[in-house]
Amino acid sequence: MNNDRAQWLSRSPQEALSKKLGNIAWILTAVVLVLVGLMRRPELRIPLPDGVSLMFLPPVHAALNTLVSICLIVAIIAVKKGNITLHKNAILAAMGLSVAFLLCYVAYHFTTEETRFGGTGAIRTTYFFLLISHIILAGISLPAILFTFIAGWTNRFAAHRRLAKWVFPIWLYVAITGPICYWMLRPYYP
Repeated sequence: MNNDRAQWLSRSPQEALSKKLGNIAWILTAVVLVLVGLMRRPELRIPLPDGVSLMFLPPVHAALNTLVSICLIVAIIAVKKGNITLHKNAILAAMGLSVAFLLCYVAYHFTTEETRFGGTGAIRTTYFFLLISHIILAGISLPAILFTFIAGWTNRFAAHRRLAKWVFPIWLYVAITGPICYWMLRPYYP
């Protein structure tokens, strides 16, 4: 396998760029969290033209999250083998897919009435445990993912490794539980 770790680690940290990108990361985080907080308010629902529906998006959300999971697994294997170029490309793909997911998710929830889970008993408890942990960890992980990415992008590799050790499993959990929640909710979609 290609071991390009030494070449990457020899790059100088870009502290000034990291600080600027960090400020952008906080702004993006605030914007996303406000949008997610507002999107389920019925009075803010955006009406779609007659005959237009975004009901096709929930399986797209699940597919995008599944692809993010695959990219993250490729990224961790690549970095452990020293293939930093593949690691970087897999993370860039995961980031791009996550942005696509977020755009689709916000568009769907601003335009479409929420589907309620109809299961009972243990399956209901399991669903809500997964859903609530998924939502909380997605909110917490957003800035952490951005700061981990920024640390790697700006050659601050010690910070990148330190953050990635706890951000990676959270991001992977969020990416995996999203599709699981979709499949559990799927029978209740109109």
